[in-house]
Amino acid sequence: MANVPEDSSDRTLEDVFYPADRVPFVEWDELSGAKPTVVLTGTVALLAFVTGLSNLSQASLALNGPLTAVVDLPLPFVRFGGVLFAFVLGIVTVGLQRRKQLAWRVAAVVLLGLVVLPLTTFQPTDIPLLLLTLVTYPLLVRNRHRFDQSLDLSPIQIASLSAIFGVVLYGTVGAYGLRGQFLELDSWGDAVYYVVVTIATVGYGDITPVTAEARWFSLSIILFGTGAFTVAVGALIGPAIESRMATAFGVMTASELTLLEDHVVVLGYGDVTASLLEELGDETEVVVVTPDEETVASLQGEGVNLLTGDPTDEDVLRDARVGTASGVVVGSNDDARDVLAVIATKNVNPDIRTVAAATAEKHVEKFRAVGADEVINPRSIGGRLLGQSVLGRGSSEALLDGIETDGDGPEADAPE
Repeated sequence: MANVPEDSSDRTLEDVFYPADRVPFVEWDELSGAKPTVVLTGTVALLAFVTGLSNLSQASLALNGPLTAVVDLPLPFVRFGGVLFAFVLGIVTVGLQRRKQLAWRVAAVVLLGLVVLPLTTFQPTDIPLLLLTLVTYPLLVRNRHRFDQSLDLSPIQIASLSAIFGVVLYGTVGAYGLRGQFLELDSWGDAVYYVVVTIATVGYGDITPVTAEARWFSLSIILFGTGAFTVAVGALIGPAIESRMATAFGVMTASELTLLEDHVVVLGYGDVTASLLEELGDETEVVVVTPDEETVASLQGEGVNLLTGDPTDEDVLRDARVGTASGVVVGSNDDARDVLAVIATKNVNPDIRTVAAATAEKHVEKFRAVGADEVINPRSIGGRLLGQSVLGRGSSEALLDGIETDGDGPEADAPE
């Protein structure tokens, strides 16, 4: 960064990739943004699980916390609460990673409930969980606007979840209605317990049907429950597996890019893109959007995020998080397509700084007309450098300091 030139030839790169409004000493967004919030929530889930196991391992658990006199929690809930909260927070963390608004709302409620447990038991092992939860919650509230994605379940996912709920409801009501035909089934809690262990095919044998009607009813729960559960696993877990497999082949998905902020989006892959990626180095997060799967495969291992898609498609640009990016570079070898990419970019985020590389001088004004903030003609720059260098007017590095990159130089007005 210390060697970034101040002349107009590199001002475009400097403005996009080294913005002056950044905090020079500490990048606070790196410590208090969406990513740290997700990481801390996941850490709270892990710590809650460890704390829950610690409470379960104790022969007797004393409730000596300051909230004991105010909140009368059942001892079994206190003992199992840490593990239960950890399970819910684990699922919520996955939702937060995808910026789901529902996950944020559940996390806000669960973290508040999680504070109650340490203040009830007040064991030495509860103190780290309490402190970490108190740190995480303000961060979660501060970043609430960043978790704005709707759940967007597919019809088959909604149907599978509804089927599971319907089977549990059917089994619970039916088992309670036939409770006289079962051994050890006397309450609604027993009915729920029996349905769950039956669907899970565990069958402890503590509750058993004693009549033919009850046996046929239990068989229906097994058939409906296992069928609904199998469909739900395929509908809910299948897309995640497909996403991981796609990533292994170099294809990113929208959900895997949701936490990106202040990154640079490169639309298209052309002659200047390789040197552009070298210039960015490891200091800036980069997303390369290209429809060419061979290009995506060749860029694997380069340390950049790769998204296979049409750079002129606004939905693809939203997937690349153009709305939260610090800048966009349009740099394929097709000027006509790049002009459309600039238009799509400005439609998604009119305020984002957009830099375009024009392969022909005559197209520079077209890029400006559609909203590009800076336009560079690499061929023109290279030709002028070669000409002045061969005449012995200095090294290419020194000559680059005086070159106009926006096409306003005298040759910009020359006839084609």
